[in-house]
Amino acid sequence: QVQLVESGGGLVQPGGSLRLSCTASGFTLDSYSVGWFRQAPGKEREGVSCINAGGSTTYYSDAVKGRFTISRGNAKRTVYLEMNNLKPDDTAVYRCATDPGLLCLSGSFSYTRTGFGSWGQGTQVTVSS
Repeated sequence: QVQLVESGGGLVQPGGSLRLSCTASGFTLDSYSVGWFRQAPGKEREGVSCINAGGSTTYYSDAVKGRFTISRGNAKRTVYLEMNNLKPDDTAVYRCATDPGLLCLSGSFSYTRTGFGSWGQGTQVTVSS
């Protein structure tokens, strides 16, 4: 079964850190660009970071630039999102996705649903004192 599973979310105080994992089963991630998205209650989904298939290109939204780092695991089935200096505004459900319609460039991140992609179920990140 082809699926993505996120893990690593939780409750953290402002200024704290979390590392999210996006793990694939049924396929490997090394041939695909992978994106991290988040959605807070009452807000639209936001693409926060992506990494291209080769791992040579990454993108970060302005809201997370300098605080979040995306990387690929050595086992080709995992992509990580290291989140540092977390702020209350980072509170959201974080989901990873891969899709042929996901384009990851150093200056932009776009997603077009093709019907051939995969999404994880999401992991909750709550930043609160």
